[in-house]
Amino acid sequence: MATNHHDTGYKELFSHPEFVEQLIDGFAPDDIAALMDFSTLKNHSGNYITPLFEEKFEDVVWSVEATWQGTTQRVYLYILLEFQSRVDQRMPLRMMHYVACFYDHLLKTRATTPQKGLPPVFPIVLYNGTNRWSAKQDIYAMVQPEPPQFLWPYQPHLRYCLIDEGRYSDEDLARRHTPLSGVFSIENATEGYEALQQAVDRVVAIIQADPDKARIDAIITRWLKRHLQRLGAGVNLDRLDSLVEDKDMLADTLENWAKKERQEGRAEGRTEGRTEGRTEGRTEGLSGLLRTQLAFKFGELPSWVDEKLDTATDAQLSSWGTRLLTAETLDELFSE
Repeated sequence: MATNHHDTGYKELFSHPEFVEQLIDGFAPDDIAALMDFSTLKNHSGNYITPLFEEKFEDVVWSVEATWQGTTQRVYLYILLEFQSRVDQRMPLRMMHYVACFYDHLLKTRATTPQKGLPPVFPIVLYNGTNRWSAKQDIYAMVQPEPPQFLWPYQPHLRYCLIDEGRYSDEDLARRHTPLSGVFSIENATEGYEALQQAVDRVVAIIQADPDKARIDAIITRWLKRHLQRLGAGVNLDRLDSLVEDKDMLADTLENWAKKERQEGRAEGRTEGRTEGRTEGRTEGLSGLLRTQLAFKFGELPSWVDEKLDTATDAQLSSWGTRLLTAETLDELFSE
């Protein structure tokens, strides 16, 4: 999925300090999170990036006071929202560029000066693609072959903290028991209507136990409506104002969506066998059904998948539909 298709909803989530705290406290290394005073969080989000890379992206920047060895200092949290179906192996280079541009912004706005020095930055990549992350996490690891020892001090070093949503099991997320872990559970619910409904029920229970229930409910409800629209639910969500108050209505909506998809699948299947003269319409029906199923399981589809579906034969579409039951990634599904 191309970057920036649904990270706008995440950008809203991380415009609220409690979700930034839940991200760092729940998913960053414990020894780092323990040093931070999250009551001091301050939002600095903005566009600091020069057009070195063509793709669009979203980033969120906060600062927080951290204390170690008796010294308190403000640390910048640079959070890159990376939502692509394929892992970008250039990420170490991209992150080095982004952090450099952020430092340049601080100097240009005179938030600091070369004499005062540059503040520490904690770079984070939040990733929710279907393939598990495989890119290097330090720019130094991209220098190949490894340089001789006398050149080590002269090589670039910048490591980012990776938070790969898909690598967390339901049990991992349940142990965290935060609204953000509930959001991750919904993102990971790709096995159909029942899994999605269970994830929604879990996040509703988390919201109900939150001391700031009304505010958190409103934030996650807005995010979920965007998420369902991205999945192509094709249902009217205008009346959904609260996950807590409207949970029964949402359950009915999700169930009706699942029934509609099953009925459309059966109708398309019946239409397929009527006459050979309808081959083109049959192929389009299969293609449309498979496209809907793929979007539900894997999220928004990249352009190369659309091209495959548009040019596929009935036999290919049928084969892919069967393999969809067990495939865990798009690459696995369409591999020859």
